[in-house]
Amino acid sequence: MSELEVLFYDERLAVINKPAGLMAHDSKLARGETDFLADRLRLQFDRPIHLVHRLDRATSGCLLLAFDRDTASSLGREVMDQKLRKHYLAVCRGWPEIGFEVDHPLDGGPGKPQKKPAATRFKRLATGELPVASSAFPTSRYALLQCEPLTGRFRQIRRHLKHVSHHLIGDTSHGDGRHNRNFRMQGVHRMLLHAHRLRFVHPSGGQVVDATAPLDAEFTRALSLFGWKPD
Repeated sequence: MSELEVLFYDERLAVINKPAGLMAHDSKLARGETDFLADRLRLQFDRPIHLVHRLDRATSGCLLLAFDRDTASSLGREVMDQKLRKHYLAVCRGWPEIGFEVDHPLDGGPGKPQKKPAATRFKRLATGELPVASSAFPTSRYALLQCEPLTGRFRQIRRHLKHVSHHLIGDTSHGDGRHNRNFRMQGVHRMLLHAHRLRFVHPSGGQVVDATAPLDAEFTRALSLFGWKPD
């Protein structure tokens, strides 16, 4: 079992690069898996760990963890106060406007029907086309987005993109199957959502931790279809 890439580390906390396809911990959404991120991290660091936030199974990128309860509580307050800045990269269908914000309440997922405020800020970084017919058009259009969730609801980015009909590519729950197939034909089988950058104030004082997670080979392959090279 290979070790997970560490983007930042000290005695109180770490930021790691979570691979796509790995669940954070055992839950009702597990499909009989026995391999979980939390278990791997406990073995890798040889100490207790506390996940400060979550990433979906299919999402890759920056994930913050603490090694003690006090640090976890302090970082948790940053999350609650919306001081933990998270930037994601995503590929969606269509060409949305250059900058837009989705403010649309969301429920908490299975068994949590109550809707709560949810907002995500989007910035279009690039556009491209694949030579595959779509409806009455000879090509299919796609865009590379920077996504900044301003709240932390269940599958927020994925559901907000569906809400504005710019479905996330590779999302089998909230996406568009026709466009997912277009990418599978090109050898891209993963969901194209990556927690690219994480920025927060270290609990020990004024140090700002700014971590960036490199893309995996399959996400890079998807971008290369259009000649995209994100910063």
